[in-house]
Amino acid sequence: MSEAKKAHIHHYFEVVDAADVEGVLDILTPDATYRRPGYPDMVGADVLRAFYEGERVIESGRHSVHTLVLEGDEGFVGGSFEGVLKNGDQASLEFADLFRFAPDGKVSFRHSYFYAPLV
Repeated sequence: MSEAKKAHIHHYFEVVDAADVEGVLDILTPDATYRRPGYPDMVGADVLRAFYEGERVIESGRHSVHTLVLEGDEGFVGGSFEGVLKNGDQASLEFADLFRFAPDGKVSFRHSYFYAPLV
């Protein structure tokens, strides 16, 4: 089961990077929550569709997973992202994500953390 969850997380980043909104929604439960810095909690397929189809500030790019640890129904990812924002700026950052799996194997919760200097 853990290999299937790892594959699921890797596939998630693949469909996000391909801008495949339907692919993203297929991985998530219909009532999934996405918690992301700078946004209110995004809950449910309609809200997540709106985010990935228009509100997301990223134009294109690629996630690289460096660390993936599973513990029960949770997966912890450490990685990096390189891409371009919709305003044309380059984006290069490190991130960490927490994924929570529902009993059916779909992702019910994702929380992203970004490394950004604050002081």
